[in-house]
Amino acid sequence: MKIVALAGSIVGSKTKTAMLKTVEILKQKYPEHEVILLDLAEYKVEFSDGRNYFEYEGDTKYVSETIMAAEAIIIGTPTFQASIPATLKNIFDLLPVNAFRDKVVSSIVTAGTAKHYLMVEQQLKPILSYMKAHIVPTYVYIEEKDFLRKEIVNDDILFRLERLVEDTVLTVEAFKSIRAKKDEEYDF
Repeated sequence: MKIVALAGSIVGSKTKTAMLKTVEILKQKYPEHEVILLDLAEYKVEFSDGRNYFEYEGDTKYVSETIMAAEAIIIGTPTFQASIPATLKNIFDLLPVNAFRDKVVSSIVTAGTAKHYLMVEQQLKPILSYMKAHIVPTYVYIEEKDFLRKEIVNDDILFRLERLVEDTVLTVEAFKSIRAKKDEEYDF
């Protein structure tokens, strides 16, 4: 299984810290799966101009094709102005409407306070749903107080990250099984 961990911001360290920990958990618990961290701060991604994602070049092409080839995507995003950052929205704009069909998508959100915990429900999940994702219903919300010196120091958050990783992988496996049973119904 190919799993992409997408750090959806080009500024700050908290989202990247959370995604690095998530990748570490994935590699420990599921070493048989291919895990790719796409930290948008490390790529020069063009603004979407309406072309098909495979018509772009360089980093833009690499990032979009890597996401399209994944079976599971774990999106890490900070909360900016009670919403997702423009860099993450641009990634969604680069991809086709059905980009997440048959893909499982889960979310990790960082924020300064607990005030914006519903951002995922009101901003991110509707976009993922529109793009046909199988959304893992639970997500991990990490506040500034849960970090210290670029490390997650809240044991509950670490436990919830492990659970999110497990839920993501199990959801992919469940949907594979469902699709295989459905495909068996056809005679050709």
